[in-house]
Amino acid sequence: MTGQMQPKPLYHPVDIGSVHIDGNLFLAPLAGYTDRAFRSVCIDKGASFTYTEMVSAEGLARDSVNTEKLMVRAENEQQLAIQIFMPEASVVARSIGKLLEYSPTVIDINCGCPVPKVVKTGAGSALLRFPDKIHDIVHLIKHSCDIPVSVKIRLGWDSSSLNYRETTDAALAAGVDMITMHARTKAMGYSGTADWSALADLKHYVYKNNPKVPIFGSGDLFSAQAAKEMLEQTGVDGVMFARGAMGNPFIFSDTYNLLTKGEETVYHTTRERVTTLLKQLHLMGNDIGERLACREMRKHATAYLKGIHHASKAKQALVQANTYEQYETICARLVEETPQEL
Repeated sequence: MTGQMQPKPLYHPVDIGSVHIDGNLFLAPLAGYTDRAFRSVCIDKGASFTYTEMVSAEGLARDSVNTEKLMVRAENEQQLAIQIFMPEASVVARSIGKLLEYSPTVIDINCGCPVPKVVKTGAGSALLRFPDKIHDIVHLIKHSCDIPVSVKIRLGWDSSSLNYRETTDAALAAGVDMITMHARTKAMGYSGTADWSALADLKHYVYKNNPKVPIFGSGDLFSAQAAKEMLEQTGVDGVMFARGAMGNPFIFSDTYNLLTKGEETVYHTTRERVTTLLKQLHLMGNDIGERLACREMRKHATAYLKGIHHASKAKQALVQANTYEQYETICARLVEETPQEL
C-alpha cells in the first residue's frame, strides 16, 4: 500500500496492533527512573501511555524476584508496556511465560540502550549490528502470544553505520506493531544533537508500505514546544519523553495544552513541584519502604527543583534526607521562602 500521509491533529489517538491508546504522549522506559511510582505521577499529569524500566529477559527466565517487581502496574495504570532486553531470541523463549503472567498491554524490545554493561552482553544497542536477531526476537514473541510488539531502536551503531532502515525492515518483516527511534547513534550515547531529519525519513519510509505501523520519536524532548516541533517537522505519530520528564512530569500536561489549546505553560509553582515530589516519594515508599525511598528519591528531588533560583540550600538538604518528615520539612521551608507566585 502506498500513498501520501494524511494530515491529522498533532495530538491524537494511536493504535498499536489491536491496542488503542487515547493519546500520543508516551513516557519512555528509563532504567532507574520509570518505576511505578514515577509512572503513576506521569499518568496523573497526562501521560497517554507508560513503559517500565528495562526488564532483563534473563532475569525473568531465572525467576528473579527483583526483576519481576519492575513489571507491577501502578494503581492508576490501566495500560502498560513492559520493555525487555536480551541478546537473542533463545532468551525470550525461556522467559516469555513469566512475562505474560504480568499481562503487558504491549511488549517492547530494547534495541537502543547504549550503556556498556548492557551492550557487552549483546543486548540493547548491540542488536543494531545484527538486524536478523531483531527479526528473530520479534518473530518469536509474535508467535508466542497475541500481544502487540514494539521495538525501540537508534540510528545505528555509529555515524558510519546508520542502518535504521535495515533494522526497521527486519522488525517489520517479523510483524512488529510499532517502532520508536531515538535519533542518536549508540556511539553518541546521550551527547550531541538528535537527528530529527532521520525521524522524518523513517516515518515516510515505513508509511509507504506499512501505514498502520506507528512511528514514535525520541531525543531532545525537554519541553512542550520541542515535542510540538518534532511532530510538525517529522510527521511521527507521537513522542516519547525520557530525560525531559525527569523531575518534570508536568511536561505531559504542558504538551497536551499546547497541542490542543495553543496554551503555553511558562512555569510551575514551587508548591506544585514539591507537592508532586512528595506524592512520588510516598508512592515509592509504599513499594520499597521509607528509608530506601528517601535515598532513591534524591535524584528525582533535585530535578524537581531545577530552575528555582533560591533552591540551592533545599537541594543540598534533600540529598541527605532520610525520612518523610525531613523531606516534608525541607519542602515546606522552600515554599515559605519562595516569593509570591501568581
